[in-house]
Amino acid sequence: MTTLLLGKKRNIPATTAWYLADLGEARGKQELFTKQSPQRLKVLPEHALIESAISSNRIEGVTVDQSRVKAVVLGKSLLHDRDEQEIRGYRDALKLIHEQGPKLAISEKTMVRLHRLSRANIGDAGKYKAKDSDIIERSPDGRVRVRFNTVSARKTPAAMGELIEAWRDSLDERAVHPLIGMAAMNLDFLCIHPFHDGNGRVSRLLLLLQCYHLGFEVGRFISLERLIEENKDRYYETLEQSSQSWHEGKHDPWPYINYTLYILKAAYREFEERIKQTKSPKGAKAEMVLSAIRKQTKEFKLTDIEAACPGVGREWIRSLLADLKREGRVACRGKGPGARWRYNQNKRTTSK
Repeated sequence: MTTLLLGKKRNIPATTAWYLADLGEARGKQELFTKQSPQRLKVLPEHALIESAISSNRIEGVTVDQSRVKAVVLGKSLLHDRDEQEIRGYRDALKLIHEQGPKLAISEKTMVRLHRLSRANIGDAGKYKAKDSDIIERSPDGRVRVRFNTVSARKTPAAMGELIEAWRDSLDERAVHPLIGMAAMNLDFLCIHPFHDGNGRVSRLLLLLQCYHLGFEVGRFISLERLIEENKDRYYETLEQSSQSWHEGKHDPWPYINYTLYILKAAYREFEERIKQTKSPKGAKAEMVLSAIRKQTKEFKLTDIEAACPGVGREWIRSLLADLKREGRVACRGKGPGARWRYNQNKRTTSK
């Protein structure tokens, strides 16, 4: 029995209730910002698109050279390898959701389409798994353990049909808060594990799409995937906690549900901060770089900031660091590519 079907029988923890209240308030502010600050919002979607495509794939071990990020995600140039194909494919899936989100049905057809796009039509893209595949954890010391036994290949089509039906019923009956239903469905999808590979990426695309359906459009402006990557350890921890005894319908879904709601709340908190700090499209890029610099608690290199700000040119970051150094807001040790920088927490940075 899926988490969605079990949801009617569960009491909502106090932490979950607080998340729901905060997200309801955040959605109200979202509508206010989109009406009153449309010019400020224009600079955010492109940055979020880049971060989402890079972070979601990087969680799965798919990476691209930093110098190629902008060309792969935003350009139309020829791609060098399979990793670049998958990153651009994920970009295509994101664009589909951003452009058609409210009209794109939550269905098996849509999930298969998102899988096919995110896997760049490679191999078994767009097809349910043909063989049983469990979730395996490999430790650095070489040890291997089965973290979760997923639904068998034979039972996967029926399980996916049941999942979609449970989602529609939850919306019709309103017995479960839609945001709880969304997080519960995400958990069930990962436990079913319908595809041989790429389930994590599709789960994040599904989360974004369901947010659109429920009127929570923060994923257009702030990358949910980047926030999940920044909290990756907690993601795996809560997923393992909530998947225990899932097959018997005796699992505890709240760790994973609360994690999902936390990510959404964090996105809205960052969204509001960006709106307040972005005085103009020109200042937005500076604020993104400054935000990355402020997060550095130890010495860092220019490439660390470049990695945190995909799409922002290296020379632009170098110029901003030079300005901050003259103002005493950062200190530098060494020269050239190996130079080490440190942010002065006692000085306040301003946009370039």
